[in-house]
Amino acid sequence: MKLITLYLPEPYIEALDKLVSEKFYPNRAEAIRTAILDMIREELWTRKSMKAVRRKNGRRKSRRRRKIASKA
Repeated sequence: MKLITLYLPEPYIEALDKLVSEKFYPNRAEAIRTAILDMIREELWTRKSMKAVRRKNGRRKSRRRRKIASKA
């Protein structure tokens, strides 16, 4: 693992501390790692699902992307 430093708003830290004190997570770092992993999975799953739907429907580019591409 690599160490990163980040600044969080006080309410985020308070919420993390509450989760730790209620034994949902062993510490702040584990809660943050879990949240990041969940976000990555959700974002990647959503993108992969959208690509699969577009392929199924024969749509590779959104209208907006086609419009932007045609202007270039």
